[in-house]
Amino acid sequence: MHFRWIVAAVAATACLASVVGAASSATAAGPPSFAAGPAFGFVPSHNANQQKPRGHVLLLQWYGGPVMHSTKVVPVFWGSRWTNSSFTGDKVSGLDYLYSHVGGSGYAHSNSEYTDGLGNVNVTDISKGSDLTDPSATPSGAPSTSQVLAEVAYATNNNPVPNAYYPVYSDQPRGSAGYCAWHSTGTIKGIEVQFGFFFNLDGDPGCDPQASLSLGHSQGLSALANVSGHELSEMLTDPQLNAWYDQRGDENADKCAWTFSGTVTIGSQSWKIQGNWSNAAANANSGYANRGCIETS
Repeated sequence: MHFRWIVAAVAATACLASVVGAASSATAAGPPSFAAGPAFGFVPSHNANQQKPRGHVLLLQWYGGPVMHSTKVVPVFWGSRWTNSSFTGDKVSGLDYLYSHVGGSGYAHSNSEYTDGLGNVNVTDISKGSDLTDPSATPSGAPSTSQVLAEVAYATNNNPVPNAYYPVYSDQPRGSAGYCAWHSTGTIKGIEVQFGFFFNLDGDPGCDPQASLSLGHSQGLSALANVSGHELSEMLTDPQLNAWYDQRGDENADKCAWTFSGTVTIGSQSWKIQGNWSNAAANANSGYANRGCIETS
């Protein structure tokens, strides 16, 4: 079984009780008030990463779900260390810059070919909302999707922006977890939201893209930026986990995890962020990494 599905099954099992409980309280007239989906798009650490099989190239297929046509990103910084400037360093300001300038970039445009019944992913209309910080303690170990969605509910006072994306950044290292980040979908009081989870990756060689310090970003920021690009891309193309992925369950960023072709420009800054899979590039044999990965388009 593919790594993503192994961990997804564990995460889904961990949050099943709360999801079922929420669903049982819902009426036929509307969605459950609180329900978290499974975790998708895991970024495996280097030592857990498995080589994609060579030979037949699997294209992404559309499974009928929506893509994002307008995106508001609201980062959530979870844990008491986010109030400590020596820990925070350039991570918050760097992620703020990334999310504020990614819309309309060539990197974001690498997601633009994917579509639903209403049109293609809108890679221009990506805006950033105000950061949310919660100094309460994060769970020990790897949290379930329900725990992370509950944090989004708490941070937003149970009033999230409908259909927004809430990447949740923990102040805790990943420990023995075999992944760096994931994304999911859920509802808070019936409001659909997308969300992601990210460990603190300071000094973590398993989740380090080994970006040059000459780019002007600390190691911890570079590591978070790379996996943030991964999860943002998958959220744009598969926000409710039912849109674009291949027969193995890999989404567009999964198929290019830990593969790079130079750096990407976002705003006026250069970043080392992995590419995304393009069916068009694969069909034209014009991409890198098994012929289908692109970093910009």
